[in-house]
Amino acid sequence: MNSSPKRASGSGDAAQRKAGSVDLSTARQMLPLVRSIVAEIVDSKKTLLDLGQEQEKLDRNRRQLEWAARDRRYSLREEVAKAEQNYGMALTELDQLGVALVDLNNGRVDFPTRINGRSAAFSWQLGEEAVAHWRYTEEEILRPIPKDWEQGTPLRLRSNS
Repeated sequence: MNSSPKRASGSGDAAQRKAGSVDLSTARQMLPLVRSIVAEIVDSKKTLLDLGQEQEKLDRNRRQLEWAARDRRYSLREEVAKAEQNYGMALTELDQLGVALVDLNNGRVDFPTRINGRSAAFSWQLGEEAVAHWRYTEEEILRPIPKDWEQGTPLRLRSNS
């Protein structure tokens, strides 16, 4: 009897990434998309912080506001809702890729994998050109990726036929 899990056609890559089996080549291929998503997350979070501060100031002085400031106070609600929606959608996209946001302030993400039979991750941070570090999941120490890991093969769909 075959004990391998049954998968719907076309679900292999996402399911494998979710299971923590992203190899170095795949992580690097995913980087342009991940970079864009992480930039959106960091930008949305900054926007939310800025809007929150502005909203707080306007709310504190709401009884003395001129019409333009009152109008701004109401329009801020819409801007906050849109920024929250963008933030949530970007987090969901990252999660669907199987990539973990580990440091929001610096935009650092982990691409889960296994190294030497242990849970690990390839790590990348906003502003870096490439995925160049790895770490064991239970450790914070980032190690440079050794040159002999450069020849990894990308994940491929597995057929159950």
